[in-house]
Amino acid sequence: MRTAVIVDAVRTPIGKGKASGALHDVHAVDLLAHSLRAIVERTGIDPGVVGQVGEQSFNIARRALLAAGYPESVPGVSVDRQCGSGQQAIAFAAQGVIAGTYDVAVAAGVESMSRIPMGSAAAGTDDLNGRAFDERYPDGLVGQGISAELIAARWHIPRTAIDEFSLRSHELAAVATKNGLFDDELAPIAGLAADEGIRVGSTLEDLARLRPAYYDEAMARRFPEIEWTITAANASQISDGSAAVLVMSEEKAAEMGLRPRARIRTIAVAGDDPLLMLTAIIPATRKALARSGLSLDDIDLFEVNEAFAPVVLAWARELDVDLDKVNVHGGAIALGHPLGASGARLATTGLNALEQRGGRFLLQTMCEAGGLANATIYERLD
Repeated sequence: MRTAVIVDAVRTPIGKGKASGALHDVHAVDLLAHSLRAIVERTGIDPGVVGQVGEQSFNIARRALLAAGYPESVPGVSVDRQCGSGQQAIAFAAQGVIAGTYDVAVAAGVESMSRIPMGSAAAGTDDLNGRAFDERYPDGLVGQGISAELIAARWHIPRTAIDEFSLRSHELAAVATKNGLFDDELAPIAGLAADEGIRVGSTLEDLARLRPAYYDEAMARRFPEIEWTITAANASQISDGSAAVLVMSEEKAAEMGLRPRARIRTIAVAGDDPLLMLTAIIPATRKALARSGLSLDDIDLFEVNEAFAPVVLAWARELDVDLDKVNVHGGAIALGHPLGASGARLATTGLNALEQRGGRFLLQTMCEAGGLANATIYERLD
């Protein structure tokens, strides 16, 4: 059977997703084109977005690859698996390579949240779900912030632990930046050479003074177990950025004289309770491990998207994972979460960390709206 390998991965520095952010003036097509162009320049080859509305709509993948200077013969398609779109793009690229549909693919993602606000695609929609869906969930589902609060409550994760994890994310990202550990994965753009959202100097006392970000009186009555622990500091940042991963068959890489960095070992997707929404990373991880024949002890590093701190903490507790192996260069709480780009960003950062530490296996997973999750296991190649 054919195997799919990653030859290279690159990302932009992540900008703050606000009008004053460094990447706000960069059009989403140009933002994605930058990573697509960088992957070509880095490898010398011949040549997923969530908010598919406005400048990010009408198959941005095709417009961005043309903007990057790719030949007009190169097709493109946009993927929507919400926050996992970039990771799903890698999965689809690998599956096509393994099936023999094509030999080379670039899996990429972009989100300009400062220009296309989160939720724009559904703006003005009176009924998103329809009758049958609402009949199945008569009490209604909730937003991701409330889901994160429910996870913190049901796994009994205290505010202190949540804030400590958030500080850890910033501290690790700051150290990685200072020590140049991101240098090999970054393609600077618009004068931005490092991730813009990393903060240093905060304390637990500072974070404890922050007000809950999602308090709602009706939700408090519906879910009295919620202790309202989620704040702006322990949730992922609204961000702008893009990332790209070059995937090809092992045979094609050898033919082109390119050295594969990693093999895509296992791909899994899973669904879980759409009310809790963010917990599917638990069954997705179990499914990926079962399919790979590996155990948790075999995994050297984990990249778990930090949508909210309790999501990662509940996952680690449920699976008994050592947090010292998780997001070793920080995560979305510090680096940011440009929705459609994050799956490719996690792969890029994780593979670099794996190489720097001489590890063999990386497991990446991320929660997605609707109670979904992707999980992928990569095997580093010497």
